[in-house]
Amino acid sequence: MTTPFPIRVLTLFPEFFESPLATSLTGKAIDRGHFSVELTDIRAFTTDKHRTCDDLPYGGGAGMVMKPEPLVAALEDAREALPGAPRILLTPQGEPFTQQIAAELSEEPGLILTCGRYEGVDERVREHWIDRELSLGDFVLTGGEVAAMAIIDAVTRLLPGVLGNQDSIEEESFSRPLLEYPHFTRPRSFRGHEVPEVLLSGDHGRIAQWRHEQALERTRRRRPDLLPPAHRDDDP
Repeated sequence: MTTPFPIRVLTLFPEFFESPLATSLTGKAIDRGHFSVELTDIRAFTTDKHRTCDDLPYGGGAGMVMKPEPLVAALEDAREALPGAPRILLTPQGEPFTQQIAAELSEEPGLILTCGRYEGVDERVREHWIDRELSLGDFVLTGGEVAAMAIIDAVTRLLPGVLGNQDSIEEESFSRPLLEYPHFTRPRSFRGHEVPEVLLSGDHGRIAQWRHEQALERTRRRRPDLLPPAHRDDDP
């Protein structure tokens, strides 16, 4: 049996992940041994009775900062367990997470995901114990847990055997420089709205051409930034 793809999540709130990891395709993939997720409570690496993981920032300012001692200890423990896995910090300052990055990460020997909190982590941790910083977009979350779960979902569905039909990965949005084409299912007519006739024709060549044209039109209208300049005309 293939060794599960290992993921270690460093967080102050491990309970956040319990339901998402047990639900739907993710839970089934874990049960089948396609990947594993170990949740590490950063507080377990504190040395004081209050299990302190944050402190006031030097120089003043609002909010608190994650202390380096417990976080580095957790990172070092994770690196010892997964020596080849990249240490990733989830932060609004990171590079935008994309489908291409998800594909890159699925080829790694594992992942170490560090969930930031408060105003962020001590800069020394970022500079010396983190390999890559990722962000879901230009907005701020309460903590990195939501981002970590999104990355787990996006990466693990690309692992061999997780999806029932691997071909669907190649056709979905962002796997190519186009958004995905429209989908229809039964009934053929719903409240006066019909399924496009071409999809009922049985002509696979015509269907493929229609889907490509629809994907191109949808991308031009919704995400022209994904297309080369020559294909960004307003009128498809």
